[in-house]
Amino acid sequence: MNTVMTIHPTAIIHPTAQIADGVIIGPYAVIGENVVLHPRVRIGPHAVVEFADVGEACQIHAGSFIGTAPQDLKYRGERTRVSLGPGCVIRECVTLNRGTAATALTQIGARCLFMAYSHVAHDCIIGSEVIVANSVAIAGHCDVGDGAIIGGMAGIHQFVRIGKLAMIGAGAMVPLDIAPFTMAQGDRAKLHGLNLIGLKRRGYSTEAIADLKKAYRELFDATIPLKEQIEHMMKQERTPAVRDLLSFLQASTRGICRPASKKNAVEED
Repeated sequence: MNTVMTIHPTAIIHPTAQIADGVIIGPYAVIGENVVLHPRVRIGPHAVVEFADVGEACQIHAGSFIGTAPQDLKYRGERTRVSLGPGCVIRECVTLNRGTAATALTQIGARCLFMAYSHVAHDCIIGSEVIVANSVAIAGHCDVGDGAIIGGMAGIHQFVRIGKLAMIGAGAMVPLDIAPFTMAQGDRAKLHGLNLIGLKRRGYSTEAIADLKKAYRELFDATIPLKEQIEHMMKQERTPAVRDLLSFLQASTRGICRPASKKNAVEED
């Protein structure tokens, strides 16, 4: 295990930066003000990191910009930050903006992958083990749940919530909340069933998956309004996965993405 800090002589390091053992900083990288680099972080050439707390063993590849100022006309230079959990991989030319006065923080969980040219705007909360593919744009104040996957060139509108283990298809334009465990695609995005492969890979039981299928049909093929159906289902004995789904939907303020058709609402596989 490398315990020696290695900083290329062309890198520029701000005096306030805190750099732990085992950190490697490549040529022409800029480590700016109020940065904390935890052990075994790797910073690629020409990357810029400022106002950031970078978790252990994160990899930040060439030309990425981490913790740079939010693209918000209301921003007035407030002292805000971005936080990355351990084990994140930030590929080439990714931009992760720090927060604004609204929350003061853009927060990213552990073991996430941000592919080349993807963007996370100010005040977002990104869970752990999220995969964001090439050229995805996530606008400000979004909330992305654990294990979600967002396909290449998708656009996520500000204040949208994406539930855990949701899968967003490539090129999708997402203006409304995406329920946990579902798949969505299109412009504007519509639901296309449950993320069954993702559920099985994550070890969800046969019982939990069956209950999610039943809940999906009840919610989106109901003859009563969705809000009333959620309230009715909350009173029932359901698996924890369905409880998570209902709680997410109940908390939505922006509105819920619905199935593309009745057929999609009742399909199980």
